[in-house]
Amino acid sequence: MAALADLTPLGVGLGYRAPFRADLFASRERVDFLEVIADHYFDAAQEKLDELDLLANHFTLIPHGLDLSIGSAEGIDSAYLDRFAALIDRLDPPYWSEHLSFTRAGGVSIGHLACLPYTREAVDAVVRNVEIVRRRIKVPLILENITATVLIPGAEMDEPAFVDAVLSEADCGWLCDVTNLFTNAVNEGRDVSAELDRWPWERVVQMHFAGGRISEGVLIDSHDGPTSPEVWRLLEAAVARSKVKGIILERDERLPPFGQLLDELDKARAIGRWLGRWP
Repeated sequence: MAALADLTPLGVGLGYRAPFRADLFASRERVDFLEVIADHYFDAAQEKLDELDLLANHFTLIPHGLDLSIGSAEGIDSAYLDRFAALIDRLDPPYWSEHLSFTRAGGVSIGHLACLPYTREAVDAVVRNVEIVRRRIKVPLILENITATVLIPGAEMDEPAFVDAVLSEADCGWLCDVTNLFTNAVNEGRDVSAELDRWPWERVVQMHFAGGRISEGVLIDSHDGPTSPEVWRLLEAAVARSKVKGIILERDERLPPFGQLLDELDKARAIGRWLGRWP
């Protein structure tokens, strides 16, 4: 964690999506850095690699993985890890990120991010896998909390305790997805404000925020709308409790005029400035 604590703050940026590339470069001064989906550039065509190089020439890029399956009991897919390592060698980022989840079981991809059981065994599996990853990739890894669409029975702890145990024992930084914190609390009937002091804020390196929507009575982390007032309040509380280095707005569907995304970035940047996280 020492190397992560000493990072220069990155500010506020976007999860890169190709449809807004032209608008992004037209508003370069209002976007501090970018997060790129690492998997989109594995074994990519030259056109896609040229896009990556163009972005890297103008922004700090943070690779964000989807399929490392850091929680798999069977370990890490070495071929996938090699592809990730090659991308990190190409970009030389200050850190990289993955989801605290599993995406493979029994050698089979399940096609989505699955919530880990909140058990001692799951903590141990993540710690073992992080050690394997560190032997291959020396750049620091940070882990993101995900939405729990299905809670696995047999939990031995709750989500704050599980995330704290994993990050502490694996000695990883935290990619705190504020929207995911809020989404899980709403769907599970918890008061997120009552448990704020139980999360490992000292481990925060980066944050995500996004808009969601209600579908059949369930709050979905859909990344397809503006950030809600409740998430804005939670983001402010999270920034106040941490020494966050960077905040990323995620938007995947129903892309609005780019100016609306920039307005959200400006609001997040103002929160960070007000709380002294960057100039």
